[in-house]
Amino acid sequence: MQASYSHKVQERRGTTCPSSTPTNQRRRTPLLQSRIIPSRVAAPPHPPPFPRLRSSFVARVFSFTRAMDAATSVQRRRWLPWARRQAAAYLAAAGGGGGDGLVATAVSAVRVVACFLAMMVTTAVWAVVMLLLLPWPCERIRQSNVYGHVTGRMLLWILGNPIKVEGLEHLRARGIFICNHASPLDIFLVMGLAPTGTVGIAKKEIIWFGQLYVLANHLRIDRSNPAAAIESMKQVAREVVKNNLSLILFPEGTRSRDGRLLPFKKGFVPAALQTRLPIVPIVVTGTHQAWRTNSVQVRPVPLTVKVLPPISTDGWEEGRISEHLETVRSLYVGNLPDAQKPLDALSARNAS
Repeated sequence: MQASYSHKVQERRGTTCPSSTPTNQRRRTPLLQSRIIPSRVAAPPHPPPFPRLRSSFVARVFSFTRAMDAATSVQRRRWLPWARRQAAAYLAAAGGGGGDGLVATAVSAVRVVACFLAMMVTTAVWAVVMLLLLPWPCERIRQSNVYGHVTGRMLLWILGNPIKVEGLEHLRARGIFICNHASPLDIFLVMGLAPTGTVGIAKKEIIWFGQLYVLANHLRIDRSNPAAAIESMKQVAREVVKNNLSLILFPEGTRSRDGRLLPFKKGFVPAALQTRLPIVPIVVTGTHQAWRTNSVQVRPVPLTVKVLPPISTDGWEEGRISEHLETVRSLYVGNLPDAQKPLDALSARNAS
């Protein structure tokens, strides 16, 4: 009797549990039943998207704005397309479509400044690399090609001109790559396309790029002395053959002011005769319209780069330099648009 009484006392105090009820369930049940911890607190529902408004004034304001929004939704569907058309017309009139207006000039200025800053960063990085590679001239040439790939493609991407390239497979083998020159954009294109292991030639008048050429082990020639220029080309040809390199240059010798093809200089022909490398013409169109002479504005004009099949120089002879020169130039005349053809070629075509 005393044992059963003590068992009941312990059961009331919670020290023992009935055999049919688990311990954890028995301990939670009184809390939930006594409402000490409400069930809705233990598992709260998701809050409503907006809190319930207690103030009648705030409720009226919200109700009024929702009603105005619903009433003007139809009008918005009507005036939004009209606003878009008006904005497009304004941007086109202001020069947003690629003209010479205020918007186009501002966008071009931002892009040109971004190009200048990007080129400063990449030039500083690769200048350190070139200084570290001073004892290895050929490796400096190859690293300068990597610099050209990074910088040239980055600048073209910043400027945003659409670019179409044809005949990239002709750039895989060694050769003497030549390109017409009508704009500074031609330099960026050549930098981005020249294969690794290509040595370039520039004129001494270009101060900043000329110094970079010296650091990268490229060559600068003096155009005022034709004999010295030809001798320099022969020296380059010997280095090209010795180190298994390629050569890239602008055969016109300078930039065309109106975009039309200029007469070719004879310097690359002796180099071809000495190296017997094939001539690979690169025809660039549209750059003279994208970046005009005496202007810092770059227009979003589409650019086209066409790499023609290589021209074998195995049968070239030293006594027929002018003939070989004209053969290569005629390929450019045939692949350039009328706006970039030389005037003598247009006159001859009209006369025939």
